[in-house]
Amino acid sequence: MIVVAITGASGVIYGIRLVEVLKELKIENSLIISDAAKTVIKSETDLEIEDIISLADNYYEFDDLTAPINSGSFKFDSLAIVPCSMKTLSSIAHGYAANTITRVADVSLKERRKIVIVPRETPLRTAHIKNMLTLSQEGAIILPPMPGFYSDHASVNDQINFVVGKILDSLNIENDLFKRWE
Repeated sequence: MIVVAITGASGVIYGIRLVEVLKELKIENSLIISDAAKTVIKSETDLEIEDIISLADNYYEFDDLTAPINSGSFKFDSLAIVPCSMKTLSSIAHGYAANTITRVADVSLKERRKIVIVPRETPLRTAHIKNMLTLSQEGAIILPPMPGFYSDHASVNDQINFVVGKILDSLNIENDLFKRWE
């Protein structure tokens, strides 16, 4: 099972598209959407929160620290935080597990499960880079949503699929969301 967490950074469409693709591929997934992400979803998309939640096999509330997913004994394969705000990144890097997303990330790191973090901020300050380095040194994959122009992608949807394809690659999930280098 893949856990997808969507935080309140711009670029929520990446997380939404990831959940859509996991559903299409019939890969079990669990979803957490932060309160700030719900606000960004309303601002950046025409989607209803309930429609996004319906794409997931399981949904956990952002502030439910009693949810089973917060325990190391709850089995899941990997976590993707897409997009990941700098607040969430900092909380994870410093072990501040104050909500479901940061707690699941804490569990992923301590249990040595795969974790992919898609940070959304530019430019980056030194503290952001240090937090990314800290998490990378603990085994997290830091995957900034940078478009790939070598595949002649023309549309925004092509660029979204490129980034989501790269996330799936990092999770060792076969996909054909983008044209590969030949």
